[in-house]
Parts: sequence; C-alpha cells; structure tokens
Amino acid sequence: MLEFIKQSILHPVETGAIYPSSKNLADLITNTTNLSNCNSVVELGPGTGVFTKKILNKIPEKCSFFTLETNPNFTNLIRKNYPQVKIYQDSAINIGKYLKKNKIKKCDAIISSLPWTTFSKGDTLKLLNSIDRSLKPKGEFLTYAYLQDLLLPNGIRFKKLLNKFFSQVNKTEIVWKNLPPAFIYHCIK
Repeated sequence: MLEFIKQSILHPVETGAIYPSSKNLADLITNTTNLSNCNSVVELGPGTGVFTKKILNKIPEKCSFFTLETNPNFTNLIRKNYPQVKIYQDSAINIGKYLKKNKIKKCDAIISSLPWTTFSKGDTLKLLNSIDRSLKPKGEFLTYAYLQDLLLPNGIRFKKLLNKFFSQVNKTEIVWKNLPPAFIYHCIK
C-alpha cells in the first residue's frame, strides 16, 4: 500500500488514484465474469496486484494470463509478489504484440485498472481500439470507474465511447467500501 501511495504522489496522472483498489472491488470485478471458463485473460495496469491475486485464484490452470504495466516500480512489485505471472512493462496500446508473443489470436477477457479519466480522447480511442482488436467475439472487457466519474466530462466521454465499442455495457452496483466508491463497467464485444 505504501508503494502505491508513493507512486500516486510521484506519478499522479499515470497512477490515477491515491489509494489501491479494495479487496471488495477486486472481488466484484473478478466475480462479474466467469474467469473459470477463460482460455486467455489479460490484465491492464495491475499496480500492486490487488486484482492480479484474485484473477490467479479464479482462472483455470491452463489459462494464458499476462499483464501490462507502464510503471517500473509496479512491474517489479508484481514480479516479486507473483513470480508465476508474465508481466510486460509496456503500454496497454500494445496488447496485440503480447498476444502474438504468447501465441494467442484473441483473448476471452481483459480486466483493466487504467485511469481512464486522466487520458485524452485520442489516447482513450487508441486504447479502446487496441482492446477491441484483442478480444474474441463476445469477449469481455471489465474496468472500474469512481462514482464521481459519472459527473466529470472525461468520465461521461468514456461511458459514451464504451457504448460505441461494445454491444453491451453494464454497470454493477457501487462498492462503497472502496476509496473512493467505485463500480464496474462490464462490456461485451
């Protein structure tokens, strides 16, 4: 937790939060899709690994799983705490490169902790295009947003863009035991 807070102070835009996601939010995001039936899962922006731990507990043994993280401190933390996880220090825009490297044509699910409201519209579009190209038909994209994002211009823009990229976009209940309170966008290609 201290490493997360330190990184949020040093890199506020890239980290996008002041506090790591709660276990309650991690439970919700990993329970919203059936990870036990996935052959391939990608995590974007694992940070300190709160979601990573839950994903590892729910994916089948033969599931291909890797993460992409831009922050070298978080990358090293994941390598230390989860040595079984393939982690690449690179932008989420390059998902396709690492799917190819892992001999995966398209993945079943992408779980993201990216700070969407800190991105420009152009960067958001690039990321969503990359996610769209990386998912199988009916593939699932899960990400969270903070409650206040529903009122912020970038949060409103992000919701509209999700509706353009995915055939279904659902919001879960709010996790009040998260700082700040958050909910999941569950998107189906």
